[in-house]
Amino acid sequence: MTDTTDDAGRNAEARAVIDRLDSLLEAERRALLAGDLESIATILARKEDLIDKLGRLDRAAAPGLAALEEKAARNQALMDSALGGIRRTAARMAAFRRIRRSLETYDRSGRKTEIRDGATGSADRRA
Repeated sequence: MTDTTDDAGRNAEARAVIDRLDSLLEAERRALLAGDLESIATILARKEDLIDKLGRLDRAAAPGLAALEEKAARNQALMDSALGGIRRTAARMAAFRRIRRSLETYDRSGRKTEIRDGATGSADRRA
């Protein structure tokens, strides 16, 4: 009789972890879509903890893992897209900074020449 009670307890524990992880994955999705990076960082730590707990559970006692795996994969795709966007933005901003500091032109013979801006961002004053 204790085996059945133990199984029920493991199933209840697994269900609770799965439900919390499911809710957390939904919150992560909302944060990713909103671009809420602070929430994503907080969610990541909680998600890792729940995934560790889930890993210690008996897989047979944890029904519904396929749905969680699909949500996690969906969120990973969103995360990859968000990171790609951040990288593209950073690269674009770096290009703008380079453009502000110098100008590349070509002389009559086709050689590339760089004209650097010696100013430090302050305006020249004339008397």
